[in-house]
Amino acid sequence: IKQNSRSNKIATHKLKKMIAQTPPPLYYAVIFTSVRTPGDNGYAEMAQQMVALAQQQDGFLGMESAREDIGITVSYWKDLASIEKWRNHIDHTIARNQGRSIWYSKFKTRIAFVERNNEFNR
Repeated sequence: IKQNSRSNKIATHKLKKMIAQTPPPLYYAVIFTSVRTPGDNGYAEMAQQMVALAQQQDGFLGMESAREDIGITVSYWKDLASIEKWRNHIDHTIARNQGRSIWYSKFKTRIAFVERNNEFNR
């Protein structure tokens, strides 16, 4: 997995502060809900790498993430083919396997079709 810590930190910092600017619907949302195991164990670094890598994928439209007692990450994609390509990306597969063995006590992934959105900005 390639590392570029400066751009990863910038990408993650921006991700934490904003709502994804997606195009007008129609597109897909991948909703990843998780419960972490105790300790970092390399999680933060891998999460930054996955954000940076996802942003480089064809069909990626944006991402939003929050973590408190549970983590929720929603990534937005142009189509199901883009989602499948991301799912099968070798580095994402490595991270997913580490998530199962180290970082998560449970998780669920859902894929939804976005037909409409509403926005408010002050």
